[in-house]
Amino acid sequence: MVFPEYRPRRMRQNSAFRSLIRETHLSPAQFIYPIFVMPGKKVREEIPSMPGVFRLSVDQLAAEAKECLKLGINGVILFGLPEKKDAMGTGAHIKDGIIQRAIRELKNKAPELMVITDVCLCEYTDHGHCGCLINNSVDNDATLEILAKTALSHANAGADMVAPSDMMDGRVAEIRATLDENNFDNIPIMSYAVKYASAFYGPFRDAADCAPTFGDRRSYQMDPANSREALREATLDVDEGADILMVKPAVAYLDIISKLRDEFDLPIAAYHVSGEYAMIKAAAEKGWIDGDKVMEETLLSIKRAGADIIITYFAKDMARLLQK
Repeated sequence: MVFPEYRPRRMRQNSAFRSLIRETHLSPAQFIYPIFVMPGKKVREEIPSMPGVFRLSVDQLAAEAKECLKLGINGVILFGLPEKKDAMGTGAHIKDGIIQRAIRELKNKAPELMVITDVCLCEYTDHGHCGCLINNSVDNDATLEILAKTALSHANAGADMVAPSDMMDGRVAEIRATLDENNFDNIPIMSYAVKYASAFYGPFRDAADCAPTFGDRRSYQMDPANSREALREATLDVDEGADILMVKPAVAYLDIISKLRDEFDLPIAAYHVSGEYAMIKAAAEKGWIDGDKVMEETLLSIKRAGADIIITYFAKDMARLLQK
């Protein structure tokens, strides 16, 4: 088909035509909203580097859950700021930890909301790394048991899904085995299968108070230069029992999302991370871009690349826009 017999503009001439042939659609039901939970009461503290995103105390979660459900957002992922930190991150798996209390509150006040928990130690260790240390180096195998105990504590509290983000080798298998042994074989694992050592995490580390006190995380998170390695990482997690594969960050790694979509038939999630969110917010506040339009275009690009699920701080904003 060539011009003038074929004219692609015929199907773009008005909104009815454009809607008729639109290939990619956004739905709040496919968004997951991240929530930061902190100690205290009546706390609703805006994060300076993430305008519109708040740290909340447990007593504020019910209102947040109801707002999400009203907007059609059916799932949240929780990140905790504990009262105390130590070298082993023991606050991650104690019965009355910040996340365990948050899970119970949400399942009590909004039982229909899907509660997903981040399984990692960086928020709970006094050194800020994602595992326990030996000679200032993260010990992979010693960390696995702690991660599995953390996932089990989340399941015991009522979590609907666990999401290990630590990037330790073998953690999906360890968590799956521990959950199954304790009669939680129905709890899915959304694995941060492909998590890059990214500069886009800066605002999150401020929000969750989890920046490393020394060094960095490049010895366990992936090199941004690598693409084929992503398939190896994802394959390992599939073989270990992951139910959903996640790519993080999203926008800077759309090619990786597409590769995983082509290679695997499991659901693919993408984490539209804090730095990607903050850049849009900052430029919109300056008046340099139309924030709503760039937000929508960005989320469409993630979906178009092949993500079934989008974890995004824009979940509520985009859901409101879709309701208009």
